[in-house]
Amino acid sequence: MCEKERPYRKNITAYGLIYLGGEELEISVKNLSITGLLAELEGSDSAYGIDEVIKSVELSSMVDLYLPEMRVAGDAEVMRIDQTDDNVCLALDFRNLTYEVSNLLYKRQSYRKSMTAPGQIMFKGKKYPFFTKNVSVGGLTIMVNDNIDVQPDLVTIFDFKKLEIRGEVRVVWVDHVADDFTLMGLQYIHMATENISGIPRFFPREDGAGKSFW
Repeated sequence: MCEKERPYRKNITAYGLIYLGGEELEISVKNLSITGLLAELEGSDSAYGIDEVIKSVELSSMVDLYLPEMRVAGDAEVMRIDQTDDNVCLALDFRNLTYEVSNLLYKRQSYRKSMTAPGQIMFKGKKYPFFTKNVSVGGLTIMVNDNIDVQPDLVTIFDFKKLEIRGEVRVVWVDHVADDFTLMGLQYIHMATENISGIPRFFPREDGAGKSFW
């Protein structure tokens, strides 16, 4: 029986970030194909040992991925974990990728994770159900199944149970899709929690530590 042909992998050296176990970890990409890549935890993140990686992957094998030099971001699945000397290597398969993301990340100041989940938002004393399109540490994009007359800069309250966040948001932009849907971008103003778990920032730290994305 013939062995299934493996996609061609190109040996490269590229810097990136993954979001694993609630932490942003630096990686060095060793090789790349159209379906995935082999990455090695690098720098201070090498202290994040194989036992910690295995525990995180057992909870969820999906990770957020950002490759700034290639301007690629999205989701990947951890398919294999290896250890060579003192380094941890991860084989990742791509799932959902977005290309040419650098300008968007720079403008928004944070990574937006594609996510579809329900929530509620209040307009003129009425609660409207919504579904998210994407979510970041600074805000979210939602779709409401109704044609709502809402103006930018309006401040209102919302509840998003999936990430256990609720509080005040400011409407940044509004787009009416056909006659029955309203798409809008929201910015967090005041929330019941200061920590948003499950969403990476993927942006240079203010102290200038680490490598620059730009």
